[in-house]
Amino acid sequence: MTKPIYILNGPNLNLLGQREPEIYGHQTLDGIEAACAETAKTAGYEIVFHQSNIEGEIVDQIQEAGAKGCGLIINPAAYTHTSIAIHDALKSVDVPSIEIHLSQPAKRESYRRLSFVSEAVTGTISGFGADSYDLGLHALINLLKT
Repeated sequence: MTKPIYILNGPNLNLLGQREPEIYGHQTLDGIEAACAETAKTAGYEIVFHQSNIEGEIVDQIQEAGAKGCGLIINPAAYTHTSIAIHDALKSVDVPSIEIHLSQPAKRESYRRLSFVSEAVTGTISGFGADSYDLGLHALINLLKT
């Protein structure tokens, strides 16, 4: 049996669909999870989908993905710009990883332009709304095939 793909989500993403829809869109995290599960299933994978507002829980989930998963996608949300712990956890796992963002951080406030996560992942996709998850999932599946 193929190991699952982990999809990890940071703080406040549980509020998608109601929080600043002009920036993050109207799609809910549950809707994104369902779309990711369907895409993964079509490609022969299962997903493990987590959201946490707590940095340490995200670190634990990254470590679990390294031990039990075949790859991971992470939307670290605000922790993108602040978390050395998440950076270090990503560097410590030996699976391909994709950082995603719904918005385009480079077009937002100056403090959002720094990503500690980008240095620790295989690639980054941002600015495509909920489609960033689909694009990230397709990119990860392509990496897993090679």
